[in-house]
Amino acid sequence: MKKFGTKALVITIAVMLAVCAIIGGTYAWLIDTTDSVENTFTFGNINIDLGETTGDSYKLLPNAKIEKDPKVTVKADSEACWLFVQVEETGNLSAYADYDIASDWTELQAGVYYIKQDATAADVSYSVLANDEIVVKDLIKTQIDGITADPTLTVTAFAIQQEGIADAATAWSTIQQNLPTNP
Repeated sequence: MKKFGTKALVITIAVMLAVCAIIGGTYAWLIDTTDSVENTFTFGNINIDLGETTGDSYKLLPNAKIEKDPKVTVKADSEACWLFVQVEETGNLSAYADYDIASDWTELQAGVYYIKQDATAADVSYSVLANDEIVVKDLIKTQIDGITADPTLTVTAFAIQQEGIADAATAWSTIQQNLPTNP
């Protein structure tokens, strides 16, 4: 009887395994999937140019109007940006000549001016000087005798993205903090 009980137990287990395999094989999990979504990231860009067509050397003659046309161009496909010009004099130029900054620019601080430029699909240019000129004052020879260094006017342009920068003062400060120490 012991053999029969063991055989019966083995047969019962075998039948149960077979039934489980048959039943288990017919069960299915409910599974679903989606198509993948691929995200591509590109880089924004700002490109500016500073140019001048009237040269870089001028004679200061009394009462003369000197054509001087530095222009800053924000190139096509540039992101919205804070656009700056820094105008620096040496040799006391303003004692001998007058000039104004073009009306498109807003003064941020002495010698620093800005424009809030939207993103652009085409080149956009801004004159730096009003009427693209410098007007020499009514000078006399004794005023210029003894001058050892010629006066200069230097214009430098900068641009930084608008995104994440709330105002012109913050934009200018960010530019100053991130300029290379040895340009």
